[in-house]
Amino acid sequence: MIIYNVTISLVDQSIHQDWLKWMKEIHIPEVMDTGYFIDNKICRLLVEDEITYAIQYTCKDMDTLNEYQEKFAPQLQEEHNKRYRGKFGAFRTLLKIIH
Repeated sequence: MIIYNVTISLVDQSIHQDWLKWMKEIHIPEVMDTGYFIDNKICRLLVEDEITYAIQYTCKDMDTLNEYQEKFAPQLQEEHNKRYRGKFGAFRTLLKIIH
């Protein structure tokens, strides 16, 4: 199993509530509707003076993730970028579930 982790820091904190609502109601459901992921979690980093989230999507293997990234990720990421351009920073990491 693989966790596709997207860490997002909100540079413009005024978008926090709108961004979180959009992620919960629109973006994450659209990612899950692709059928490539089994589960997801929204985690908030416990740090002061910044708003940072880790959105975690679980899929069965790297082939599944690679297919998602090829077929769906660019469009879904662009929708996020258009809506919040210049107001966030993001990076992605992959984790392999060992136990």
